[in-house]
Amino acid sequence: MSSQIVRIYGIPMDLGQSRRGVDMGPSAIRYAGLSDRLRALDYLPIDSGNLVVPQAEQAYEQYDSHANARYLPQVASICRDAYEQITGALQPGERAIFLGGDHTISIGTVAAVRQRGRVGVLWVDAHADMNTPETSPSGNIHGMSVAALLGDGPAALSEISGHRPALVAEDVAMIGLRNLDLAERQRVARSGMRTFTMRDIDERGLYTVAQELLAGFAHCDTLHISLDLDSCDPTFAPGVGTPVPGGLSYREAHLLMEILADTGRALTVDVVEVNPVLDDGNRTAKLAVDLVASLFGQRIM
Repeated sequence: MSSQIVRIYGIPMDLGQSRRGVDMGPSAIRYAGLSDRLRALDYLPIDSGNLVVPQAEQAYEQYDSHANARYLPQVASICRDAYEQITGALQPGERAIFLGGDHTISIGTVAAVRQRGRVGVLWVDAHADMNTPETSPSGNIHGMSVAALLGDGPAALSEISGHRPALVAEDVAMIGLRNLDLAERQRVARSGMRTFTMRDIDERGLYTVAQELLAGFAHCDTLHISLDLDSCDPTFAPGVGTPVPGGLSYREAHLLMEILADTGRALTVDVVEVNPVLDDGNRTAKLAVDLVASLFGQRIM
């Protein structure tokens, strides 16, 4: 039996946030042994390299009418390139890993995988990323990704696939939330999305919460996991740009990936916000590789 293909795409985006270094995330994750780990699990990794992303010094800030969306033209262009490359290459049933860069890459990756059918999207993140330029305190687009996918915000972001929206609320769930802006909280509540905060996990346990969120994806053919490493507690994942104490523990994060793997439907994953400049001995990138391995079938026994 031939090995199953896993396509790897690097998208070294750092224009969606303010702390330099996250553009080196794809290299750090590769250096942590991603391809070797996949081969050990009997996959065939096919690495497509990195999309070309301009440095912040090259991509000087160009604002359109949305003055509070930093680097909007450049971010939109890169997400569109990601969408087109992934849509053109990814075959039905194939697995794929999208290495960020910051979480804006998901605007392109999620839109792409949604072309393969009814895909449920699980947002694993300390933040909801549901701001728009009108509500964002920072103007950083990585905090607007879900809003854009749901059709809210600048058309340059929300119409990446030519469809508005790329996502509907019933096809997305969030887990690990613990740091939301006021206006963002209100938008999340109005959206009707299923959300699971760290308090939910503390009170009910990760296993119970995971079963509940999976029940909500029963209508979806496959699952896409958008994994921001700041969902994990900074004790285990120090190399992220926006660390928030009180996140998923090492075992909670692995258990979540293992439960998702058990469904057989988790085929694609974003791995974002790994910043080796802020890391300690590449620990966060190594954790990212470990979590991807659990998502793709590594077991204790």
